[in-house]
Amino acid sequence: MKRLVIATLSGLLFGFVCYSFAAGGPEPLPGPIALQIIFSRTLIGVAIGISSLKLGHWTIHGLVWGFAFSLPLSLSGMMAASPEFSASMMLISTLVLGAIYGLLIEVITTIIFKAKQTPAAIVIP
Repeated sequence: MKRLVIATLSGLLFGFVCYSFAAGGPEPLPGPIALQIIFSRTLIGVAIGISSLKLGHWTIHGLVWGFAFSLPLSLSGMMAASPEFSASMMLISTLVLGAIYGLLIEVITTIIFKAKQTPAAIVIP
């Protein structure tokens, strides 16, 4: 439970960080896009917090989940018209930043707060 709470709160924090980067443009962000950014990054934290998937090392775990849960946001970001970013640049930057946020969430959760991953319990009915 500790891991889930820490990872989720870290994801929420990075959601607001990501929102502040996105809101730095010349035009204000519409409300639904702002919520999508914040919820997407929070979802990375939830996924990292509940995952018992062993990927060899915690760094890979954070990178994979950050990348995977940034894919929907990056695809929708390609549809947003922006004079500063092309569609492909929006896709790539969103995926890369998502992987970085996933890694940072893992650093906070696993290293700073020492909330280790717990192995999945297999229940056979």
